Amino acid sequence: MALPPPDTAREPLHTRSIRVDSFAREDGQWDIEAELIDVKAYDFPKRTGDTHHAGEPVHHMHLRVTIDDQFTITAAAADYDAAPYNQDCMAIAPDYRALVGMNLLRNFRQTVKDRFGRTAGCTHMTELSYVLPTVAVQTMANRRRKEQQAGQNQKRPFQLEGCHALRLDGPVAREFYPKWYVGPKAEAKCE
Repeated sequence: MALPPPDTAREPLHTRSIRVDSFAREDGQWDIEAELIDVKAYDFPKRTGDTHHAGEPVHHMHLRVTIDDQFTITAAAADYDAAPYNQDCMAIAPDYRALVGMNLLRNFRQTVKDRFGRTAGCTHMTELSYVLPTVAVQTMANRRRKEQQAGQNQKRPFQLEGCHALRLDGPVAREFYPKWYVGPKAEAKCE
């Protein structure tokens, strides 16, 4: 465990699990399949009068997108195994086909928020979609690596400048991406 142990006793309440798998397809595209599961650690009464038991999913949903080599979504499907309001929640699933045409690397999260915000979508399905861009980048990593080794890709790796560790003036760029490394700017001396 990376975190230090808690310094006080705790009672578990809620667990959210998100799993995402990606696949290379025979047609040259890629599928990304995301799953979200929410469970409670306690029983609680449902509005129907039944009991929702600890460990049973409150939310269990799936989202699959197919992307091309430019990270554009060419197909999308959403489905539910569990939702708190059953068919009332699940009725929105076909609307997520509107992800088709969106690009995972071009303002995707804001575009999704604009299209599926509030009553136009499902909060949890929309949130699940937010993990797709970074998974797509990881999905394409081996392809980019092979292109660079073959000398087919001389462009600056797009991940540079994408986070603190991959800044152009940092030690990672200096060691692993020397072609694009830019040393720290010298500070002007006041005289």
